[in-house]
Amino acid sequence: MERRFLLVEAGVLPDVFLKVLHAKELLASGEAKNVSAAAKMADISRSAFYKYKDSIFSAESGRELVTINATLKDETGALHALLAGISDAGASIVTINQSTPEDGTALVDVTVRTGGMRMEFDELLHVLAAQRTVVDVRRGI
Repeated sequence: MERRFLLVEAGVLPDVFLKVLHAKELLASGEAKNVSAAAKMADISRSAFYKYKDSIFSAESGRELVTINATLKDETGALHALLAGISDAGASIVTINQSTPEDGTALVDVTVRTGGMRMEFDELLHVLAAQRTVVDVRRGI
């Protein structure tokens, strides 16, 4: 059977779904050390958690992740400047992957969480592109 996904406003869902999501968040943050503790803290049974855990997801968390692909000059401080620009915009850095410099440049992929940004993403790209050590910068696919 093909899986089908729906985006539903949380207020119309039965409480158990929101409690399962809360339990998953408690586990992910480390506040709860195991499923039993998370279920107890969320006020649901372990069986309810296991029944729905693979079917309940927060639409907010995935939507906020964006990858920035940048080509930087092979100069001291280039990566630091890029990361500082991202951080100054209020984005939270999730992962960084950098290639070995070749022909004077290095490719860098930075995945960021955009939920706390104080500017639009395109504006961030414009700010980063203006940095002296940035050869190219764009939104990842």
